[in-house]
Amino acid sequence: MGVLERGPARSAGLDGVRGVAVAGVLLFHAGHLGGGFLGVDLFFALSGYLITDLLLREVGSDGTVSLVAFWGRRFRRLLPALTLLMAGTTLAVWALGEPDLRATALSDGPWVQANLVNWHLLAESAGYWDGFGPGRVFGHLWSIAVEEQFYLVWPVVVLLVARAVERVEHGVALVAVVVSVLSLVLVVLLFTPGDPTRVYTGTDTRASSLLLGALAATAPVRRAVVEAVGRRVVPAQVLVTGALAVLWTSADGEDAHWLFRGGLFAHSLLAALLVLLCARTPDSAVTRLFGWAPLRGLGLVSYGLYLWHWPVFVVLSEDRLGLHGWARTGVLCAVSLGLAVLSKVLVEDPIRFRAPWARGRTGLAVLAAATVALAALWVVVPEPPAARIDVGDLHVSRVG
Repeated sequence: MGVLERGPARSAGLDGVRGVAVAGVLLFHAGHLGGGFLGVDLFFALSGYLITDLLLREVGSDGTVSLVAFWGRRFRRLLPALTLLMAGTTLAVWALGEPDLRATALSDGPWVQANLVNWHLLAESAGYWDGFGPGRVFGHLWSIAVEEQFYLVWPVVVLLVARAVERVEHGVALVAVVVSVLSLVLVVLLFTPGDPTRVYTGTDTRASSLLLGALAATAPVRRAVVEAVGRRVVPAQVLVTGALAVLWTSADGEDAHWLFRGGLFAHSLLAALLVLLCARTPDSAVTRLFGWAPLRGLGLVSYGLYLWHWPVFVVLSEDRLGLHGWARTGVLCAVSLGLAVLSKVLVEDPIRFRAPWARGRTGLAVLAAATVALAALWVVVPEPPAARIDVGDLHVSRVG
């Protein structure tokens, strides 16, 4: 395979990397892996790589980027499962949840639908490290919002670069480097030791995770990596994987201040390098290990699994489930996985691959109708009654 050939658009190894990422997030939220939240950064790097690879393939073959076609594919891939999650979770919380949980679901839902929930949560001072504030079933969707904002803006950037310069991949690489460095600078400047939520969930401060993945997809970087690694692909993959494992086991959330002083940037750089090495060498021993069937299976349902796991974790609390520790984790993961598989088989894949009505003008009309129906849900579902305070139980103490 030549250095500048892009290689296969999909591989079992990359599916497995995605599976590792979602497993880390689940273990983090279950309280078993302190650095598992870094799985989100691995997701970001992988998404940045795959989307940029797709866009550059299109530029290489057609000389341009069809924004309508790109966004249409993204809508078919992301919105059906997300719509099902929002509607199903809202109704489940209304039936089973406490008043606070119902209130936050109705408050956060419209912002999830608008792909701005990360900024909404920041405005609400909902700290990531304390479980998204008072039990928010949509709190985990901050990362989906960041990715969807990236999907909205980055294709436009690539299109503008393709129209402006002859060496498109060099131009895209330059933009990715500049914006990644600016994002790192913002992290360092805005970091607050007491609560780093602002720099962890802000789109501007997380852009580097996505754009380092995008950088890895460009020809100059692929050429440099291939020349540097040579035939030592497996040792390089082992070294990068080991470094990532050390970071995942040593990171401790908000107390790991080094993460926000360059650690997250370094992790994203390593994650992007791992993705590139796995994409370039699908037959290496390490890439085949990532392609192990159970990991690949998790990766194939990772989107739905990520969507459903947190509402399941919140609704099936220890008190309601009557289980603790690994026993509860097993039940939660099994329920989440079951919902993810049903979502993929019954909703995601049919709409994405087999439904003619999901394309063209009909698809646009269906999208508009679904958007209106979901927006109406936030109005139709009644808000929980305000908590009543018995003033007779209040005791006023006098000072002096």
